[in-house]
Amino acid sequence: MTEQKKTTNIILFSGDYDKAMAAYIIANGAAAYDHEVTIFHTFWGLNALRKDEPLALKKGFLEKMFARMMPRGADKMGLSNMNFAGMGPKMIKHVIKKHNAMTLPQLVETAREQDVKLVACTMTMDLLGLQQEELLENIEYAGVAAYLADAEDGNVNLFI
Repeated sequence: MTEQKKTTNIILFSGDYDKAMAAYIIANGAAAYDHEVTIFHTFWGLNALRKDEPLALKKGFLEKMFARMMPRGADKMGLSNMNFAGMGPKMIKHVIKKHNAMTLPQLVETAREQDVKLVACTMTMDLLGLQQEELLENIEYAGVAAYLADAEDGNVNLFI
């Protein structure tokens, strides 16, 4: 009898640095324990997948406004608490460095190295006017039905 591989599915809805860190720490831990891991990025969680550099893309007025208001990349996300006009993220990054912990961009890269499936929600991308060129390379694109198919047989399902 073969043992079925355990699965961990995470919906990353939050665009907060600390919550995204928690999602990626759990994902990397589960992958290290040989789980098949999927992180489904939707709404503000998509910011963790955004490229750092701006791109000149054709967009409508609202899409341009969303692009300007949302942080560009994992390292630019704010904290859920104690953001203090941007000082909070600087302080937490200092503490992370002091303790030789991994930053959010490093956690994202580690997840990619461990074959964590990173999925961008296509419906949310349409709503926010995000285009594939604005997101990291080699990620997947899917809707909620794909997430539900993964989660249906999941051993661990989290919403962050």
